[in-house]
Amino acid sequence: MNDRAVSLLDQYDIEVRRTWKGRGAILCDSDRGLLIMKEYGGPAEKVGFQEYLLNHIKESGVVRAETILRTKENELIVRDQDRSAYIVKTYCEGRECDHRNVQECCLAINTLSHLHNVCDFSDSGVLEGQPIFHIENEYEKHNRELKKVRKFLREKSQKTDFEIYLMRHYDYFLDIALQITGELGYYAYEEDSHAFSVVCHGDYQYHNIIQTEGGSVLVNFEKCIRDYPVRDLYLFMRKLLEKNNWSQTLGDMLFAEYNKIKLLSERDCRQLYFRFAYPEKFWKIVNFYYNSGKAWIPGRNMEKLEKLFAQEREKQLFLKSMFPSFVS
Repeated sequence: MNDRAVSLLDQYDIEVRRTWKGRGAILCDSDRGLLIMKEYGGPAEKVGFQEYLLNHIKESGVVRAETILRTKENELIVRDQDRSAYIVKTYCEGRECDHRNVQECCLAINTLSHLHNVCDFSDSGVLEGQPIFHIENEYEKHNRELKKVRKFLREKSQKTDFEIYLMRHYDYFLDIALQITGELGYYAYEEDSHAFSVVCHGDYQYHNIIQTEGGSVLVNFEKCIRDYPVRDLYLFMRKLLEKNNWSQTLGDMLFAEYNKIKLLSERDCRQLYFRFAYPEKFWKIVNFYYNSGKAWIPGRNMEKLEKLFAQEREKQLFLKSMFPSFVS
């Protein structure tokens, strides 16, 4: 972010005391407290809904979250001379949720369940026209990419150690991906707009849960979207479980914490199973490999692949333990 962006703060009805650079952002000490200005790359029309959602969360008084500021001209987005878009949001000092602290992670899950209750709009029409995320469409796209890369690897004459290792396990994960996507498609007929009454955070991970003296504050709602609430639960849990070798004890604890506030329905549990069962980490490794320079493959890629294979047995045991009704 260039220094010229700082001048955009003049468009806001605030008194700026000082500014400094953060990670991909400009932080500002003002008469309205700490603020953060970030470049915005999403659709312009989505910012209005994001503002509505954040104000709704604030008014609930149940969950603390950032808010978006409007300019003197009542605009949500400002643009520099290069037409790059920026938004200004409230900011708070604190630290990210500690993913190694089980108690703190349980608190984050508790906060998430409260958030989903607040963001359940089943009794109102405010979501009319808002896009719905269908995970089966996403997985079908991933599967096409996986097939394309497998074809590329099969036709490649000289393979690196990474590529040989990858091919040895490729069909196993691709078969799982195709099976899960097929099962998701079978249940898609049950879906209707009422199944998507919750607006998810969209990127609920420990980076976006800030611990302050006054409690947790949720930030970075740019990816908020209508989806099953398990979208957020899955993302937060998957990263923790990967770091803890798919611990069933940890999984039970986090599920129980969520269910204290918002009970997961059978449909929710089935959706959660599909998302855990789909080999997303495998797709990510393959996608990163294929879309980066293949002449040199970082050693970190091989480490991730080896860890994925090493944890596969524990992951399958986790699925059987946590979702016995859905594992075939």
